[in-house]
Parts: sequence; C-alpha cells; structure tokens
Amino acid sequence: MIKAALYCRLSEEDRDKRHITDDSASIQNQKAMLRSYAAEQGWEVFDIYSDDDYAGSDRSRPEFCRLLRDAEQRRFQVVLCKTQSRFTRELELVEKYLHDLFPRWGIRFVGIVDNADTDSRGNKKTRQINGLVNEWYLEDMSENIRSVLTSRRKSGFHIGSFALYGYRKDPDHKGRLLIDEEAAAVVREVFTLFAGGCGKTAIARTLNDRGIPNPTEYKRLHGLRYQQPKGRNSTLWKYPAISAMLTNELYTGTLVQGKYGSVSYKTRQNRPRPRDQWYRVEGTHEAIIDPILWEEVQALVRERARPFAGGSVGLFAGKVRCAGCGYVLRSSVSHGRRYLQCPTHHVAKDACPGAFLSVEKLEKLVLGELERLTAEYLDQEALSKRLTACGAARLKTLPARLEACEKQVEEHGAAVAALYLDQARGSLSQEDFLAAKQALLQEKSRLEAQAERIRRQLAEQDAPDVRELLERSLHPDHLTREMVLCFVDRITVGKRQPGAPLPPVVIHWRF
Repeated sequence: MIKAALYCRLSEEDRDKRHITDDSASIQNQKAMLRSYAAEQGWEVFDIYSDDDYAGSDRSRPEFCRLLRDAEQRRFQVVLCKTQSRFTRELELVEKYLHDLFPRWGIRFVGIVDNADTDSRGNKKTRQINGLVNEWYLEDMSENIRSVLTSRRKSGFHIGSFALYGYRKDPDHKGRLLIDEEAAAVVREVFTLFAGGCGKTAIARTLNDRGIPNPTEYKRLHGLRYQQPKGRNSTLWKYPAISAMLTNELYTGTLVQGKYGSVSYKTRQNRPRPRDQWYRVEGTHEAIIDPILWEEVQALVRERARPFAGGSVGLFAGKVRCAGCGYVLRSSVSHGRRYLQCPTHHVAKDACPGAFLSVEKLEKLVLGELERLTAEYLDQEALSKRLTACGAARLKTLPARLEACEKQVEEHGAAVAALYLDQARGSLSQEDFLAAKQALLQEKSRLEAQAERIRRQLAEQDAPDVRELLERSLHPDHLTREMVLCFVDRITVGKRQPGAPLPPVVIHWRF
C-alpha cells in the first residue's frame, strides 16, 4: 500500500488555542482534509507533520525538516499538502524538491486545493507559476511589514518582542515603555558604580555576589517567554552585559531602534546598519538615568579607562598621554609604587623618546597647580555650582539604592525564617541549615551596613555644609578620581632631561 506523509502549516498568529501546545483550529481542519483525501485515494497515512505558527519562507521549521529527512530515507511515497504554498513559498525550494529531489527519491507531491501534482507532466508549469506567485507574495509581504515597522519606529513606538532590562511594556498602550523599578534600581547602581571608578568586571562581580539575576534570568523569573541561553553560568552578570548597558541610550528616555536589518526576506540573518540609518526619537518614555550621569559615564567609556585587577580605576586612567607619540601612558607597579610610562617606548625604544613618572609625583603636581589656579582665578560661587552639578547624579540615585537594599534585607530575613521551617519539617539537615543560615546572615549584615551608609549620605544631603565642601575642594589633601574627571581634560608628559627633578608636564584643564 502507498504510504503518504501529511504536512500542515499555519503562519498566522493563533488566537483559538486553549493551550500553547494545542493545535489551532486551522491546523486541525487541514489534518481532517488531508486524512479524508488520503482515505479516498486508498493511501496509508505514514505520519502527520505539523508546523503551527511558522512562515512559508522559514527553512528551519522543525516538522518540515523532519519531513525532508524521512523523505530522503524513502519512508513514504507521497507528500500531501493542502496547497503548494503550505509546503513552501520559495520558488528555489519548489525547484529543488518538487522538481529534482522528490522525483529522484521516488516521491510524489500533491497539493489538494491548487491541483499541484508532480505525477502530472502538464502540471509542472502551473507549479512553477504558483511558486513564482508565492515568491512575489513573500516579497510584497516583507515590504509591507517593513514599511509598517519603519513608520512605527519613526513615530517612537517600541516594536521589540521584549522591553529592555529596566523597563516593561505598558499593558494599556502598545509600543510604550514603563519603568520597572526593581530592575531600574540595578541599572542606576551600575551607572553610579562605574562613574565612581568601578570597572565593568568588578560591577558584574558585585551583582553576582549579591545574587542579583542578570537580564536574561530576570525575564525568565518574571514569566516572560524568553529563550534562556544554554550554559552553566547563564544566570550570571558578565562584562558584555555591563558594557552594553552603560552605552544604551534608551535609559535616557530616547528610543533608538533599527540598529540591525535583515539581509533578505528569505532569511532571518541580520547585519549591523550604519548609524545614520538608525531610528532615534527623544522623549518617548521616562528616563532611568539623568543627563549629567549619562554624560559622565559616556566620557569614561570614551576614555576606555581600564580597571586594575581589584576592579578599581586608576586615578589618572585615560587622562595622561606621552608628549612624544601621543599614546595614553600605561600603568605599572614597582616596589609597591605605581608609575605611568609610555607604551611605545616600552616596546620600541627608538620609536619614541618616552615618558615616565610616578603617580604620586603627578598627583602632587596637579594638586599644587589646582591650588595656584584656585587662589588666582577661581570664583568660589561658580565652583560651588560646578561641584553640585558633578555630584547631582550620584545623589539622585541614593533613594532608589536605599529602597533596593532595604528590600534585599527583608528578603534575606524571610529566607532565614524559611530555613528554620525547613529544618523543623526535617527537609534540611543540621549541617546544611547552619551553612545556609551563616551565609544568609553574613549577606544580610553586609546589606544592612550598606543601607546605613546610604542613610548617612542622605542625611548629609539634607543639610549640606557648603563651606566645608568648598574648603575641601579648594584645599584638598589628595586627589580623587571624581576631581580628575571634573577638572582635568588631559595631561601630557615628556621625557625627563638629565639632572631635572621631573619630566615636562602640561596640564590641560576643563575650565
């Protein structure tokens, strides 16, 4: 008896399913039609292959691929579909399978509604015309969809499947984003830590130590249908996630879309698009990061300041250049003291005269120049405003950081209480109970100390001593990374001449 493989496909979004694993009514109707036709022809149904919610141009359809594997093994003699377009809408695949491979494998293709039948020689031109029409349909549909999406992007509507970490989709207004406060608190902390001198890897380590799920895991925990990457550490924060977050303009309330475009309507492969082809609309949603903090972080990113092994960023990272070759001086450590040296001279002595200076001496030199300029030129009132602007971004994040800390303290307290219950029920051994309890209490204690530090900062913010702040700024006893970023544009260091105490140093200020 002839064996027939029945193939069904539906590309439209299913609205008549009771459960995601159920077949839609249209698929069920296709199956019933194919079964009935096979029975009329006296064919035995070998198997039913069903791809629900897949496009006809998608070559990776799971059941479609399984059908082709079974066909190659000659497990049946007929492929039966409702129409030729159910099998594929690509003319290339029509020629490859219906007119080449299927005949070689001894397989007949039949489309019921459009009378496609590879056993009929006079039917070949009709199949080719159908294939060409289906190809045009795919192209037209692709252009129509693209034009609609382009219009929505230009109008400032978010069209992604998922909202960026820190936001959620507005259930009442399609294409609008709302702040997700739980995730937004983490975003603010990442920006604040980076602006304060923390490296990206150190920030990732801090978040992982506190057990904060990364954006992918966060989506999964909140029930979003997001495909989790495979891997043992897929729930951890890593350098690329922090780096991408720090440069994503969406956090400022500006929607940037269209960074990638499809290569062709026949494939899902994407490629980067030129920046001038992006769709950028300002003020489409509420900002998580204020403009001052954003600009401060972008300046740091542009300088590419690399952190030390411990995660902190050097005092003059990215700010000091060699007067000979113009390259940023590289940091090194010798006998417990940190030095800055020319990377070009270090690898090729004849390529550049070189520059070498200890960080300690450069700090004293910058402090001395800052004191001199302050005494001669600086307007204290203007300085007060500048210092306020430099610290505004950090101060604004304190309430959200405190709220996040207090919430985590409560969660750890509840977890400790749950441990006692588990031990009382006998589901947790004494050894495991003590180990888990100690870890939770240690983390809870650390979070409480962090919350207390933030409360003190908030209290100082409520009644700031401007005179004391100005005094510390006008006559500091040491430099901080924030001071260097605020006041220094760049520093050039030349080669020290024999007998000179210091090499030539030129400081270029930001004022």
